[in-house]
Amino acid sequence: MTGGAGGGATARTGGALSRTLLRHAGLPLALFYGLRWMGASPFTALLAGAVIPVVVAVRGAVAERRVGGLPLFLLGTMGLTVAVSYVTGSPRLLLIRNGWGMAALGGWMLCTLLFRRPFLYEALRLVVDEERQRTLAESWERHPAFRRMLWWCSALWGIACLVDSAVRVALAMTLPIDVVPVLDEVLLAVTLVTLFAVQRLFGRAYLRRNGLRREGVAVLPLAVPGRTG
Repeated sequence: MTGGAGGGATARTGGALSRTLLRHAGLPLALFYGLRWMGASPFTALLAGAVIPVVVAVRGAVAERRVGGLPLFLLGTMGLTVAVSYVTGSPRLLLIRNGWGMAALGGWMLCTLLFRRPFLYEALRLVVDEERQRTLAESWERHPAFRRMLWWCSALWGIACLVDSAVRVALAMTLPIDVVPVLDEVLLAVTLVTLFAVQRLFGRAYLRRNGLRREGVAVLPLAVPGRTG
């Protein structure tokens, strides 16, 4: 396994993350502020922005011909939030939909800690090819420290998503409606950047304490003749 292989996996992960953020954050945000500039009410603008993630989720389910438990829960939560908001006429209930989504995501990540393999293992497996999937599986089976590191990092992601969710709800219920959507996306960026940085530093330090290093998805001893860390 080479450093280039690890870089390729990172590039694919970053590209997939960028496309996801564009669909679920960038487009709804542009639509909301565009409609507000045109004179639409906050409720109408928020409702229009909420449609895009729903369409993306439904399209993905149709393409894959299956609906996972988490996407189904998110769609149901969003539908319930929209329905209650429509009855009450409160745009603030629409604003907290992202908070519910992050709470569901964080809860699911923490639930995976009870499974044979936690969230981060499955996330890595999805963004690498078959050869690297085999390498990842070998690293998982051979190195208990690698398993513990992925477990702790998965727990970190879950807890961070729950904290992010609580902050989103607080922002939605207290700040002026027109500033909350952009702050939502700023909070998302801060959460992701912090998580990636902490995960990288913690993961590297944890493996080094156990005499290991990671090269892509391969876990190797710190001292390997002819190779550098």
